[in-house]
Amino acid sequence: MFPIIDAIQRGVRRGCYYVATRSVVVLSAPLFFTAALAQDSAPPTQPIVLPPITVMSATTIPTPSDQVASSVTVITAADLERDQRRSVPDALNTVPGLNVVQTGGSGGQTSVFMRGTNSNHVKVFIDGIDASDPSNPNGAFDFAHLLTGDIARIEVLRGPQSGLYGSDAIGGVISITTKKGDGPPRVTATLEGGSFGTFNQTIGLSGSQTNFNYAFSVQHLRTTSIPVTPLNLLAPGEARNNDNYNNWTYSTKLGADLSDNVAVNLVGRYTDAKLGFTGDNFSLFPVELPEAMQSTQVNHNLFARGEVVWSLFDDRFKNFFGVSYTNQWNYNVNPNPDFFFTSPLVAPPTTNLGIRTKYDWRGEAKIAAGQTLVLGLERQTDALRTDTAGTTDAFFNYTQTTTTASTGNKAGYVELQSQFTKRFFLVSNIRYDDNESFGPHTTWRLAPVFIVPGTETKLKATYGTGFKAPTLNQLYVNNPSFLFSANPNLLPEVSKGYDFGFEQAVLHDRIGFGVTYFHNSITNLINFVTTDPLTGASSLANIGLATTHGVESFASVVVTENIKVRGDYTATRTRDETTGLELMRRPRNKASLSANWTPIDRLSLSATVLYVGSWVDINRNGSIPRLDAPQYTTVNIAANYEVDKHVTVFARADNLFNYQYQDPTGFMRPGLGVFGGVRLTN
Repeated sequence: MFPIIDAIQRGVRRGCYYVATRSVVVLSAPLFFTAALAQDSAPPTQPIVLPPITVMSATTIPTPSDQVASSVTVITAADLERDQRRSVPDALNTVPGLNVVQTGGSGGQTSVFMRGTNSNHVKVFIDGIDASDPSNPNGAFDFAHLLTGDIARIEVLRGPQSGLYGSDAIGGVISITTKKGDGPPRVTATLEGGSFGTFNQTIGLSGSQTNFNYAFSVQHLRTTSIPVTPLNLLAPGEARNNDNYNNWTYSTKLGADLSDNVAVNLVGRYTDAKLGFTGDNFSLFPVELPEAMQSTQVNHNLFARGEVVWSLFDDRFKNFFGVSYTNQWNYNVNPNPDFFFTSPLVAPPTTNLGIRTKYDWRGEAKIAAGQTLVLGLERQTDALRTDTAGTTDAFFNYTQTTTTASTGNKAGYVELQSQFTKRFFLVSNIRYDDNESFGPHTTWRLAPVFIVPGTETKLKATYGTGFKAPTLNQLYVNNPSFLFSANPNLLPEVSKGYDFGFEQAVLHDRIGFGVTYFHNSITNLINFVTTDPLTGASSLANIGLATTHGVESFASVVVTENIKVRGDYTATRTRDETTGLELMRRPRNKASLSANWTPIDRLSLSATVLYVGSWVDINRNGSIPRLDAPQYTTVNIAANYEVDKHVTVFARADNLFNYQYQDPTGFMRPGLGVFGGVRLTN
């Protein structure tokens, strides 16, 4: 299927992972072994009942996973707690089809590439709030500051989803849901310490009473010394400045049933994060030379949403009226001298403010047996303000350039979720967006599922279109210092994508495996163009074309009720159709193997092996435009022990074998880290 399939098969023979080739699923030796154990340890007459899984992101309606055609990975609060993943980037690392790129450790800029598409082709929701920053130059969401202490669920929905969600969803959608209060008042607190000067604390209060539920949370993550800059980049005798990071996150979730058919919900999340990092000195370009003094980045992110739910006709018609507001401010200061004029002057800070306000209505109507109609209307306004250091004057004083811009978007969509028989399901949707900057755009999607009688094989397929709107920065923000002009005439990037595959469960669901092939074609990609060869002036234009395709496959084994194993493998091939070259930062192969063991009720053990194959990258200062980055493998282990119903102690080791690697090139990822702590519950 792929030109380097022989290399993949060699990896399979080493027992690292498995891959689907020529429509046959090849399992690694460890998975064959655990499958055999499963058959010996418990006969098929003693089935293990697994909890049902429902997903919402694929349709906006809670739907059993066996009726969903889309590829969806669900990460629960129990998974996060068991594996002790403290940030969303850590939680997403092993998800098939994803590549997580982080510039260093905690707080470093973090991008997610899904199915080979760009990092700004992933739409992110937090409790239904579109979380992207309108002031971000390319619109990609930075996952660096998302902590997991208050998260109940993460759904990763792969494939084009603009027919339901609009702009940014070419690669897919990541939907994050925070915890909701339920039951008697419950107080939880966590203390954790460990490597890299780590000291984390969380405290939460949640519960419900009669018709009211509440949840409050405060999280603090701190690291004081993470080595990020490779030593070989430093000048002789220069000391490395390690990164430091401090994140305070406050969140709340409130709900009240005002009557039998009217409820109100309110969510809020505020993050105050500060990162100390080492930038790059371009004075000796193309020589790579990190700056002598540390730079500072501060982020203040506010996400809020209010919602009224009105149910009619015995819940056959539910209405959701919502308003969302985001305010994202970031500040960057570089204390190093100006590299253009080698003067002692220091550039003033750069600040960006992005504000989004969105009003929306969604209606869910059960119009007939097995037929649910979803209708939606949206009105969104985005605005930005940027303050950047401009050119210097005759006295080598900086000037400050301020830019403000805004745009609006109106949209409507229709979705029909159909169950024609107990074995055939179909979801279809269409959406119309009307943007003030570039006009109207229509997207759609089809997603059928068929369950084969006898074998109960799930056959699935999806086909959809997607688009990515040009950002306010690309449309309106000029940078005279670098002879760059924005282009207000940019059009959206557009895509067509499809996937198809199967999932199979055997031995009373004790063993499961599946394969999905995906393909995306993206046109009108926004790229830099030179507008004046003599001066080097540049702008942006819709000139790019790219293709991505590959295979996602998995195998899972329930060895016993206390031992579960799962393996995932993704092969991705990408091509820039204008140059014929492979796209950067898309690993050709990625595999993970995870095992969970509960030897006794009070003790849980987990281990994860992550393999990321080689990829094309660029060096840190951009002087080498293409290089081959080497593969890497990391191993994480974690243990949780319940002393009693109020006290749990835990410990983990990340990157157990202290593998030294860079991802992206020029930024060291953390080596061996050992952590431990205690969790208290009333």
